[in-house]
Amino acid sequence: MKILVLEDNERLANVIKSVLIKEGYVVDLFMDGEVALDALNRGYHCFILDINVPSIDGISILETIRIYHKDVPAIIISSNHDLEKIQTSYEIGCDDYLKKPFFIYELVQKVKKLCHKPSQTLSFWRGYTYDYLNHRLFDPQNEEIKLAKKECMFLDLFIKDRHRVVTFNELEEYVWEGEETNILNMRALIKRLRKKLPEGAIEMIKEMGYRLGEV
Repeated sequence: MKILVLEDNERLANVIKSVLIKEGYVVDLFMDGEVALDALNRGYHCFILDINVPSIDGISILETIRIYHKDVPAIIISSNHDLEKIQTSYEIGCDDYLKKPFFIYELVQKVKKLCHKPSQTLSFWRGYTYDYLNHRLFDPQNEEIKLAKKECMFLDLFIKDRHRVVTFNELEEYVWEGEETNILNMRALIKRLRKKLPEGAIEMIKEMGYRLGEV
């Protein structure tokens, strides 16, 4: 499960990252709001945002998150105890607010409560399964089908909700890790992956992106 952390206090940021990694989460750490804003579409399952950070503040980041990622949990952490700021955060759509200083245990418990880890396996048509923790694909006879890195990353986008549509922009940000690509490269990736999955396992949604077919 992948978490974005926006915190400009380097010591606190590294502590948060270290503890969450020990809990089994994948963590991307940002100390600048503008850089974090550019990374929002990289398939995160939870956002942890400080308010007072360079470039763009955490509340503004939260506003953008709620436009494009309405159901992804967001936790605000801040030394700002201003009631108006706290109220604004909840009105925009934060799921919890943690005042600094806090015990790191408190944050971990909030993450566990809000960011539920999904089932370890993803089911496809005709008995195919994908073990997302170990990035392994199996056919109905439980024989492993080898996957390239980008093929694994594409399947990882469906971990939280297998019915969602993955946009072309999300593919570029997550699978190509922000590197510029084009629709031809995306189609080539999907073509290779379709050869390893049963017919109908990946559907293209015109002018939007891709989704998984029904089980």
